[in-house]
Amino acid sequence: MTASALDELPFRRLLLAAPLLAALCAPLLASAQTSPTPGIDQRQLNQERRIDQGENSGSLTQQEANRLENGQERVQRIESRANADGVVTAGERARLQKAEDVQSRRIHRQKHDRQHDFNHNGRIDRR
Repeated sequence: MTASALDELPFRRLLLAAPLLAALCAPLLASAQTSPTPGIDQRQLNQERRIDQGENSGSLTQQEANRLENGQERVQRIESRANADGVVTAGERARLQKAEDVQSRRIHRQKHDRQHDFNHNGRIDRR
């Protein structure tokens, strides 16, 4: 082997090892960034989808949708405060779940209260 070939050998090994190292480290980095409240995060996402669906279908008026979105922001603030120290205690988790339960009931009531805006003109349509 020549001197230049020997110099290239460690570089080639590094090129081959880099993707393998990245593949092995990726799950570790992903797990370090996960939320301590994945169930609550998923539930918030589902409730936001319910609000959007109700707004798009006309079963929620714009005012109802705005009010429900404000409620979702309130739940998000509660979660942020609970997670401020990096740990969500059982009491904080119970308070979050209670707030989610209340918000879920509000969404259901507003979607089924016979106030509709089917033509999306901002006026309440009754059927």
